[in-house]
Formats: sequence, C-alpha cells, structure tokens
Amino acid sequence: MAEALQVDIVTPDEHAYQGPANGVRVPGVEGSFEVRKDHAPLIAALGIGPLIVKTKDAHEYADMHNDRIVFATSGGFLEIVENKVTVLAETVEPASEIDVERAETAEERARHRLEDGAAGDEREKHEAARERARNRLRVAMGKVGSRNT
Repeated sequence: MAEALQVDIVTPDEHAYQGPANGVRVPGVEGSFEVRKDHAPLIAALGIGPLIVKTKDAHEYADMHNDRIVFATSGGFLEIVENKVTVLAETVEPASEIDVERAETAEERARHRLEDGAAGDEREKHEAARERARNRLRVAMGKVGSRNT
C-alpha cells in the first residue's frame, strides 16, 4: 500500500524528518488531532506534546513494533496542502534521542523554581519549562501514543 502523505518536519536548526506516512498525530493547541489522506487544507498552531508519524517505512527512529516515529515537540505550526504535511516546530526530538537524565534535571529545576515562589511571567516561564521536560520524559519512556495510534 502506498503511503498517503508526504511529511516534512523542520526546526530553525535542522530538517528533522522527511518521508512518507499513513498518518500524523499532532498536539494542536486546542487538542491533539490526526491528519490522514485527503485532509482539508489547514494551518494549525501546535503546543507542547508528542508528534507521531505513522509509517510503514523502515526509518532510523521508527518503533518497528508499531510502525511509528514519535517525537517530542515544544510547539510550532502545521500546514496541510494536497496530502503534504509540513511541521514548522520550535523544537522536535525523536524519542530515541532524548536524554532522560537531562530531561529529569530540567523538570526538577523547574519544579524547584516554582516552589521558590516564582510569580507572573517568571512562573509561566517555569511552568512551560516543566511541561516541556515532562513531555520529553513521557515520549522517551514510551508513555504516549499507546492507545488508538
């Protein structure tokens, strides 16, 4: 079966993924959604969360048991035009490349700063850092996309 979508995932620093897919699940700011063949044209804002590329292609990042590639992302935008999905991400990191120790340290640091009474913009900054770290940990430990993927 030929894949239905062409997926291109880029960040300001790298071209993270380019290839065919059967579907893409993304963390929209108003909730996660999935893109399949013949999806209507769309531009959507992405939040912090897992980005899952469903593929039958063997790829260095693929989880061969589930035929998917899971990335941790911290937001950005998605565009769909004629079965081409372009993700412009602030950051994106394949699950297989996440440094769990570094993510745990970042979560702990953000938690301490929140406990120390950060307020206003500082509090929002530390809450976002904590959420990014937690997302990276969930993705690295395979705690996302296990149902209905």
